[in-house]
Amino acid sequence: MQTPNGLTAVPGESTGGRDARFISHLRESAVFRDYRDAFETTTGLPLAMRAAGSFQPPLHGSRRVNAFCALMSVRNKSCAACLQLQQRIEESATAGPKTLECFAGLYDSAVPVRVGENVVGYLQTGQVLLRSPSRSRFQDTVSQLSAWSAEGDVGQLEAAYFQTRVIAKRQYESMLRLLEIFTEQLAVLSNQLIVQAAAADSPAIAKARRFITENLQEELSLAQVAQAVSMSPSYFCKVFRRETGVALMDYLARERIELVKQQLLNRHTRVSEAAFAAGFQSLSQFNRVFRRIVGEAPSDYRERLHGSERSVTRPLPLVHAA
Repeated sequence: MQTPNGLTAVPGESTGGRDARFISHLRESAVFRDYRDAFETTTGLPLAMRAAGSFQPPLHGSRRVNAFCALMSVRNKSCAACLQLQQRIEESATAGPKTLECFAGLYDSAVPVRVGENVVGYLQTGQVLLRSPSRSRFQDTVSQLSAWSAEGDVGQLEAAYFQTRVIAKRQYESMLRLLEIFTEQLAVLSNQLIVQAAAADSPAIAKARRFITENLQEELSLAQVAQAVSMSPSYFCKVFRRETGVALMDYLARERIELVKQQLLNRHTRVSEAAFAAGFQSLSQFNRVFRRIVGEAPSDYRERLHGSERSVTRPLPLVHAA
């Protein structure tokens, strides 16, 4: 069964679970870790990645969490308010970056991360002020916390509040644009990362992967791959899906798309030539699979790859997955 994000369902695993598994893999990749370190060092802001529908304390996992927000996260009522803000941001950040203000006047932002045409997670940053902190706004915040019976040590809260980073709105929007460009890079790499995530240590699966790579340009069937590893088709199908989380035909399609993308690096290669050379049997099938996995039509991808006018302002990201 196909899930909305283009992966094949594993029995007993929810769509949210598959998205969380992919985001977890992405979060541990060198691509994300390098970018997070560079972004946090350059901007001084925290950066975290979370799966869609996963409501953890704001910016969980970042080493640069705002001190005031960290104090809020240990109070039940204020923590609940922060989680509700995350939910509101997620609900409104489907088409692009979204920024909302919390009850204390700080701003949080989320940028959607896509696999193909579907949102599977978010890059999150913020915990900043877009105007200088004022005594009156802090008193309003303390009054709200008091109403929730969550005020705690007011002196500690005050010190943390007035140390909150203040950023000009235009500068902050530029930082969000950097995150948006990075999510475009991740979209380009998402299929490669999914294929890598399917790698397994099982000798049989490793052998199957080698057989697929060596024969990718041929019309492969489940029976052929199963025979190559001396398993019955039904048993191999179950083992492959259990160990990789991806059905064999889905894995084959994604490997072929990666081969097409490599061939299209040559500006003289036509889309149809690349499709048939990668083992696709019809252009209609190829077009459907390419759009599902990459999130755009093959012709649009090729045009963007080789420098239309748009590529002057939005160049193709030249990064590689770990």
